[in-house]
Amino acid sequence: MTDSKNINNPVGQGGGQRKKLSRSERQNNGPHRNQDRRVAADQKAELVRKMREKARAAEEAEQTSGDTAAG
Repeated sequence: MTDSKNINNPVGQGGGQRKKLSRSERQNNGPHRNQDRRVAADQKAELVRKMREKARAAEEAEQTSGDTAAG
């Protein structure tokens, strides 16, 4: 029996019973984190789009009220 206690060869697990983890996965940067980042980027893009639409609508309303006051 080996005395190795590394994550890819834990004592008592035997060989090949656990998925070998890449360095990034051991640091909690695995594929699930990439998906989380993608979701966050999508949410941010949606928020920016909504903010721009509101700003554009406010700008148009300001121009419209300025036109009626000038006329």
